Amino acid sequence: MAWIVKPSATAVTEKRDQPYLTDELKEYLERVYLPRYEVKRGALLPTLHAVQEKVGYLPLQALEEIAEFLELAPSEVIDTASFYEEFYLEPKGDYVIGVCRSIACEVCGYQEVIDAVKNRLGIEPGETTPDGKFTLIEMECLGSCGTAPVALVNEDLQEDLSPSGLLALIDTLPDIEHKDNPTGDNINSTDSHDEIAVSKVGNPVAGEEE
Repeated sequence: MAWIVKPSATAVTEKRDQPYLTDELKEYLERVYLPRYEVKRGALLPTLHAVQEKVGYLPLQALEEIAEFLELAPSEVIDTASFYEEFYLEPKGDYVIGVCRSIACEVCGYQEVIDAVKNRLGIEPGETTPDGKFTLIEMECLGSCGTAPVALVNEDLQEDLSPSGLLALIDTLPDIEHKDNPTGDNINSTDSHDEIAVSKVGNPVAGEEE
């Protein structure tokens, strides 16, 4: 069996002029998070979260900037970011629909829920709709087994789901107007979502199931 060689040594990071880890964000991290840890390495996860919150995902340039800021090897930062499913290394849609696939949700109808979303949006888990509005992912336990099946729509937990209930919610989600943004930051990815009230949905009345 032949080795599959990656061109790591010759890989080139596509970079923009403006940093993702801005001076303002560095000041915030130095003031809020770094004092909590004996070594800078301890602040890696909070730093990754902070940058993703600002940008919407974690481009390779941002990971290199984080490595320099925390005095770590870039490979350590990339390995950490790629290990956790909460971190996105590629741009995501305006609405990230994360359907829980843990044992409780699986027993209570997870497959029917995610199949309905796949059919409605025309995408598989891990994919984004062509218009950039929706990304569908599968998630591990969301800590709400008593109300399974559940899903996250951005940061909003949806409990006691049914296929028709989640589809009804998807149909109500408005388009997000993307402002002109020369820095490339995903300014709509978090702050704008916080302003949108994502309704809670539950199981519909018996017989309404699609």
